[in-house]
Amino acid sequence: MIHENQLNPRVKSLEPSATLKINEHSQQLIKEGRDIIRLGLGQSPFPVPDSVVNSLQNHANEKDYLPVRGLQALRQSVADYYQRRDGLEIDADSVLIGPGSKELLFNIQMACQAELIIPAPSWVSYAPQALMLGRNVRYLATAMENQWQISPQQLEQLPPPGDEARLLLLNYPSNPTGSSYDPENLKALADVARRQKVIIIADEIYGETRFSGQHHSMAGFYPEGTIISSGLSKWCGAGGWRLGTMIFPKALRAVQDAMAVIASETFTSTCAPIQYAACTAFSESSEINRYLEQSRQVLSLIARFMVDSLRGMGLQMADPVGGFYLFVSFEGFREQLMARGIKTSDDLCNNLLSDTGIAMLPGSDFGLMADQLFVRMAFVDFDGGKALGAMAEGRYEPDVFVRQYCPKLYQACQRIKQWLMRSGKDNKE
Repeated sequence: MIHENQLNPRVKSLEPSATLKINEHSQQLIKEGRDIIRLGLGQSPFPVPDSVVNSLQNHANEKDYLPVRGLQALRQSVADYYQRRDGLEIDADSVLIGPGSKELLFNIQMACQAELIIPAPSWVSYAPQALMLGRNVRYLATAMENQWQISPQQLEQLPPPGDEARLLLLNYPSNPTGSSYDPENLKALADVARRQKVIIIADEIYGETRFSGQHHSMAGFYPEGTIISSGLSKWCGAGGWRLGTMIFPKALRAVQDAMAVIASETFTSTCAPIQYAACTAFSESSEINRYLEQSRQVLSLIARFMVDSLRGMGLQMADPVGGFYLFVSFEGFREQLMARGIKTSDDLCNNLLSDTGIAMLPGSDFGLMADQLFVRMAFVDFDGGKALGAMAEGRYEPDVFVRQYCPKLYQACQRIKQWLMRSGKDNKE
């Protein structure tokens, strides 16, 4: 028997992943007959492109263990993809394949004796992964008024580099805020990171979802010190396929080698049929380009509708430029909410779920203080296949499109508006 006091204390102190927990809770409530709008888990609503699905079917009989670092053809496809999209000088030897970018992000922290630097707010699993490994976490506070971006001055103010490595995890477009960095911002951060000897892990998993289609990689400005993390989950609709990629500069091949050792002793290799199918996903094709363009158009229309609707109620947020998230401030309603006993972002989300059936996540799950009244909304509860089909047929105004093809998102805005109006009315009474 293993008793509770024999469990790893670092693991015992942690809660399950907030995004997965809210998803399972939402599904349970739906099974119980509740009318739930799921804005919790950030899962792509779009189907995997047909050509990629066909490739998976055609390679379903591939049963052999593949090389630890990944199928050579896939590593070459990934290298070609970054050369084509970003003009980066990347070869197949730079690429490491893993069972999801989440696993690779954990393994890189296992491979390095390093302090983890992350913006606040940031994705829910960065800090818990570091804490499981006993790594120090340093937060860099960001603000909605500055589009949730860290500044070069914040990197300048870090202590001088010492014996321990420092990893800055930079996710853009961002989960949870939808914000990103333009080339001038990236260059300014790169200049300081180089002087401060900070290694940047550029989490670009949402890069292809930038509404403008103009994503820029940090590796273009800091090639010797940037590791690119990505995968199939967000831009290819294949979260459950669990395929992640990492790109290493030559100066950091020792890290890649260490991660390959970890892989050889843990997951061995990534699922073979998935790797063969991923070759198709990362290859140049008119179908994939059209899929990406239409996906961005859909997300952009929804984001415009959601932002306009929520701001019309008096809520605040930065304008998202990619991904499928809004990080929404209820601070303007603090007095009314306090009168109802709502003092934290967790209270806020629990009340909204109970009263309106809308499942969201509190800002505290992303590194904000508990009393900061922010929530993350993942605007993904719609039929992505129908939305893509509609986008292929014509142009739409945001409100028309969302009403017709994303009715739950339209309902979510209506329910929040009514809830806020009721909060104010209850307060006056």
